[in-house]
Amino acid sequence: MNSDFTLAIHSLTYLALQPDRMSTSDAISESAGVHPVRIRKVLSLLKKHGFIVSKEGTGGGFIFAAELENVNLWDIYKLTSEGALQPKCPDSNERCLVGANMHKVLFAIFLGAEEHLGEFLKNYSIKEVVDLIKHEK
Repeated sequence: MNSDFTLAIHSLTYLALQPDRMSTSDAISESAGVHPVRIRKVLSLLKKHGFIVSKEGTGGGFIFAAELENVNLWDIYKLTSEGALQPKCPDSNERCLVGANMHKVLFAIFLGAEEHLGEFLKNYSIKEVVDLIKHEK
């Protein structure tokens, strides 16, 4: 799993907690503790898929555009990290029983793991993340 996944969830949660006003990428990056360019990359992806909208210029920024309950963590994972669990296997000796088959076997195993991860992540929406953040106060 890459950091874009956690940055996307961070950004969406930040925006969800400020539903009536625009937030800048600088404010979100400050909250996440990363460079604004990294946040802008993630925000661009979220905007492209309709999770947020933006407005340029004075008073502009980003705002959550979907229903919190309708955005689950699996949706975000698929945008930012799908395939991240796939094993990175070196080129193996194709004349060896193990070398010829290891990549296929591990790929099938990790594909199954990603499917299980998806089923788990579908149980958490941005609303649940917001509620958990509020609970931690």
